[in-house]
Amino acid sequence: MTSPSTKFVTATIMRSMAAPDRPWFLCDVDISDAAFRERLRDPDPVIRAQWQGALLREATVADVWRYVALSEVLENWVHIARHLGRRRAFWEWLIRGWREDGRLTS
Repeated sequence: MTSPSTKFVTATIMRSMAAPDRPWFLCDVDISDAAFRERLRDPDPVIRAQWQGALLREATVADVWRYVALSEVLENWVHIARHLGRRRAFWEWLIRGWREDGRLTS
C-alpha cells in the first residue's frame, strides 16, 4: 500500500510533467481536460461511471473535487463502485465516515 506522502510526491511529479491541458492522473489516456470533463457528465450513467471511476481511482482526493461534486459521486455510486479497484474500500470508508459523522444524510 502506498503511503499518503508517497502518493503526494508522485502526484506532484506527475503534475509537473503533464501537459497543461491534460488531466495529470490519466497519463495513459490521450484525452484533453475539456474532453475528460465532458465525459464526466455523459448522459449515460454507465459511460459517466467509467470516467468517474477513473477519476476516483487515479486522482488525489483533492483533485477529485476539482472535477466532480460529491452529489454526482453519490448519485452514480452504484455504477462507479465497480470501476474503483483497490480504491473502492477507501471511498466506501470515506463516504461511510461522512454519513456516521452526520455530514451526509443520504
